[in-house]
Amino acid sequence: MQQHAASPLTDYIEYSPADMLERSEHFYTEIKRRHSIRQFSERAVSRQVIENCIRAAGTAPNGANHQPWHFVAIQSPEVKLQIRQQAEQHEQGFYAGRAGEEWLEALKPLGTDADKPFLQHAPWLIAIFSQKTSGVDTTNKHSNYYVHESVGIATGFLINALHYAGLVTLTHTPKPMSFLSKICQRPDNERPFMLLVVGYPAADASVPQHALTKKPLHEILTVL
Repeated sequence: MQQHAASPLTDYIEYSPADMLERSEHFYTEIKRRHSIRQFSERAVSRQVIENCIRAAGTAPNGANHQPWHFVAIQSPEVKLQIRQQAEQHEQGFYAGRAGEEWLEALKPLGTDADKPFLQHAPWLIAIFSQKTSGVDTTNKHSNYYVHESVGIATGFLINALHYAGLVTLTHTPKPMSFLSKICQRPDNERPFMLLVVGYPAADASVPQHALTKKPLHEILTVL
């Protein structure tokens, strides 16, 4: 490696092989309880919990440490209503045929349609934006690198943090999502990446049986 300013690694914790195995099994047991939920309670969630989870997302690995993301946490009923109205307007065209027959057929087992009440009922929406330029020093507009990969990893961190905190989530990506930039008042160098719906599950929340089927390990893993 080339010479560079660096700090010693002081916070790494090494576990015994037995502990590593136990921890990996425990994490799998925990994370497989995470489900995409479409029925949300209106029960309030602390802003501090949301902020802590976004802090965790901000630790994700990313290109050149430029951290090319911005999160907009939305609890305002008025703003959530605007987002629902705009999203449903676009979704109506999607389900009316713009998506194409194959895509709509793939969605049938999930029971989704153009009606998105969760965008209004959930206590929080988190709009995630990717930044084409920024850099670590936000006063300089340097190019960012591996933007989609970086923001995707940060989003994964955020979903996991919210699950760990005891909340449920839904990833929502209405097409197009440009209306989010206007509603959230984001600058031209940012693009909407995803809308995350966050809260407690409603009392009658359910999970589509189709979504519970996961590929077995031998289909998703190759060891060389």
